[in-house]
Amino acid sequence: MTAPTTAPLTGLRVLDLATLFAGPMAATLLGDFGAEVVKIEHPTKPDPSRGHGPSKDGVGLWWKMLGRNKRTMTLDLSKPGGRATLLRLAETADVVIENFRPGTLEKWDLGWPELSAVNPRLVLARVTGFGQFGPYAHRPGFGTLAEAMSGFAAITGEPDAPPTLPPFGLADSIAGLTTAYAVMTALAARGHTGEGQVVDMALIEPILAALGPQPLWFDQLGHVQLRTGNRSPNNAPRGVYRTADGTWVAVSTSAQSVAERVMHLVGRPELIDEPWFASGADRARHADVLDEAVGGWIAARTRTDVLAAFEKAEAAAAPVQDVRDVMADPQYQALDTVTTVDDPELGPLRMQNVLFRLSATPGAIRWAGRPHGADTDEILTELGLTPDDVTALRAEGAL
Repeated sequence: MTAPTTAPLTGLRVLDLATLFAGPMAATLLGDFGAEVVKIEHPTKPDPSRGHGPSKDGVGLWWKMLGRNKRTMTLDLSKPGGRATLLRLAETADVVIENFRPGTLEKWDLGWPELSAVNPRLVLARVTGFGQFGPYAHRPGFGTLAEAMSGFAAITGEPDAPPTLPPFGLADSIAGLTTAYAVMTALAARGHTGEGQVVDMALIEPILAALGPQPLWFDQLGHVQLRTGNRSPNNAPRGVYRTADGTWVAVSTSAQSVAERVMHLVGRPELIDEPWFASGADRARHADVLDEAVGGWIAARTRTDVLAAFEKAEAAAAPVQDVRDVMADPQYQALDTVTTVDDPELGPLRMQNVLFRLSATPGAIRWAGRPHGADTDEILTELGLTPDDVTALRAEGAL
């Protein structure tokens, strides 16, 4: 798939120095909408995402998605030649994204003073577990720790079971989305001031923002949200319910009118007249009664019949789908949410498409993740290095 010449970030150059997963995801999101992204990896220690999860014919599949729309080169920043080459690249770039522990770039004399000196318009996005300062700044940080520290795990799971961590990179994904937004905000500011700046992104912060008003509730009321499983403290009925054919559907009644429609649908309209039915929080306190009504009705019907009845009643329900269902879902197919990308290594690949649709300047997946260092010589030649320069860098171990 070829990106249109009108891609909105065409002309933006991003150096992706980051690994695992928030920083690289931010760079991917920028590349999806036309930015030229140069993925810089260590010559002998590639981004570990290349080896995460299943592989095919020795090629990591996660990397095919995370590395899409990126040119790849190798560079050892700890070598003098590697440092000098990065500074030359930084002169040509708009954005650098890194996720080394605080102080690592400074150890190599590649901190903000050095980078901004060669390019005052540069935006440096620094993604770490805990931020660039504070008592935890120098600790190793991963998304799992953010999911635990933020309060997410504490409210996830059944009331009488342990806190639950997500089986995927939730905190990293939220931070990746936020980093892309932060970079675009810094670039918008550059449009006013003419100068770049540093983005300090800590994994522990975006996921806390996603959790909503918990700090506010605690500050004003001393309220601590507890684990409620699939139930919500704010409305009922809400949860997953097993159908007669052994599948599951999810039901939500966040709106009062939808809650009333569900009660009519399941043959319990008298519950609407109960004084406690008038608010979501009060309904949540009577979740046992409502779950029995809804769950019993759903348990007597197949998933197909349940979903058809909910749709006819304009009530909110959806199937609980695994990836097999997602790949066949007609709504996802209509949106081309999972699209096909031709790859020279593995042939046609199906992966998530770009994150949103723009009517006039759409993004596109131009290619899937490329091999380690595949574009090193080409990028250095474009930078003005001669074959002898490249040979010298290789001899030094910088490439």
